[in-house]
Amino acid sequence: MGAFIRKEKGILPVLAICYDFDKTLSPDDMQAQGYIQSVGYDVDDFWKETNILATGNDMDSNLAYMYAMLLGAKGHFALTKEALRQYGEKVELFPGVSEWFERIRAYGEDHGVKVEHYIISSGLKEMIEGTEPARAGAFEKIYASSFYFDENGEAKWPAQAVNYTNKTQFLFRIEKGVLDINDPSVNDYFAPEEMRVPFRNMVYIGDSDTDVPCMKLVNSYGGHSIGIYNKEKDDRSKVHKMMREDRIRYFVPGDYSEGSELDLLVKAIIDRTAANEILEREHYRCGAETGKQA
Repeated sequence: MGAFIRKEKGILPVLAICYDFDKTLSPDDMQAQGYIQSVGYDVDDFWKETNILATGNDMDSNLAYMYAMLLGAKGHFALTKEALRQYGEKVELFPGVSEWFERIRAYGEDHGVKVEHYIISSGLKEMIEGTEPARAGAFEKIYASSFYFDENGEAKWPAQAVNYTNKTQFLFRIEKGVLDINDPSVNDYFAPEEMRVPFRNMVYIGDSDTDVPCMKLVNSYGGHSIGIYNKEKDDRSKVHKMMREDRIRYFVPGDYSEGSELDLLVKAIIDRTAANEILEREHYRCGAETGKQA
């Protein structure tokens, strides 16, 4: 096994913006934007059957949908990495998403903050990799459910199944700069000042109950959780519920365009991050000079 590479702290503070994908960057589930229809299923029937499969067999719901995708593809086409990426190319994105990542990264750089974008999703990694932002290199890392592919490139078995509770592990990886999913040093002790991305410098953007553990964790340690709703449907029930239960600090419509509510909010968080880091450095300096534990 080769040596794992840890991302080290640099001169600039890092702000990690972590995104769910379905109904956060895209207005619908990625599988419902071509794949399900191509294997002859009604979208609602597909999800209904996978839910029955999961509950009837004490099965993880993500493993259930992945199994259903493997089964559904038989007799229709080979479920390959390339086929999934081609489906990903057709996935609709919310307004402004395509330009968002580079614009926010540039804003951070102009204000003394290194902005990194991460995906933490129960959706399929191979489909996400086919989307325009991923092809353009927008994401530092994509953590998502994925398949194992044989020598012919055909999907044979789940390689990763990311569900709402195990999503939180990836936040700790980002915090420590230990990004490889097989790197056990994520469990090593790190002093607070050694954390590459302290939780106060994390933003988690999601849309539903499946994001709650990550949102709550980020909130608890001084970070920022943002709920997204579809402004076309204008159904705010989920974000209102998450706000009442202190799962999120803010909610905005799924519009990533320049000047949108989300754009202004994230830029304000970047501004605050820059100021916070100046104060934190001063705090550690004073503690070191007096011998007080920081």
